[in-house]
This record gives sequence, structure tokens and C-alpha cells, in this order.
Amino acid sequence: MAETFESVDTYLEALPELPRTIMVRIRELIASVAPGAQEAIRYGMPTALLDGASIVYYAAWKRHVGLYPVYRGSPDYEEKIAPWRDWKDTVRFPLETEVPYDVIELIVTAQVARLRQERDPA
Repeated sequence: MAETFESVDTYLEALPELPRTIMVRIRELIASVAPGAQEAIRYGMPTALLDGASIVYYAAWKRHVGLYPVYRGSPDYEEKIAPWRDWKDTVRFPLETEVPYDVIELIVTAQVARLRQERDPA
């Protein structure tokens, strides 16, 4: 049975050093792009929420860190995230390579814009 966590802090504390460092940086990046975003554990993963709606789930695995769901965007957007796109709505960043935090910022920014557009389409 998978371990369950009470908070993002307990999730992060349970990680080995390298993925924890990456995940903390992702957490900080989300907070800077989406000030006031709430945090929760959903589906066993840290989740950033905007007014109760998921911005992004992020999780550390044995060999990578993943973000979910990452919706399709413009051709330019897709070109920038293509090296890390795994499934139709997933990106994976291998732990043995340099993590492109600028790409993660681009993803989170796009997710926040999508949520705001859905909330206020005018």
C-alpha cells in the first residue's frame, strides 16, 4: 500500500535529498507564479490549487519528477515542453539531468491562465 501524507511538508520530508530539493524548488516556483495558491495532497501527490481548482499536481518518483495534468497549448508552448512531454497530459523531468525550471514556470503560468480564463471568460 502506498504511503499517505497529511501535508505537502510531510511528503517533502519523506523524500531523499535530490528529489526533495527539486520538489521544494517547484513548490517555491508555484508560489511565486500563483501567489495565494493553496496546497493539498490529492491522489497522494502535492497539489497547488487556485480557488479550489487544481493548478498542477507534482510528484517525485524513483527516476523523475512529474507534473500533471499539463494541458495542450500553442505550437510554441508545445515545442518548449516537447522534450519532457511523456503522456498526453504529463511531463517528466529525469532526476539525472538538469531540471528546466523555466519550463516548469511556463507550464504553471499557462495552467493559472487557463484556470482564470475558465473562471472569468469575459
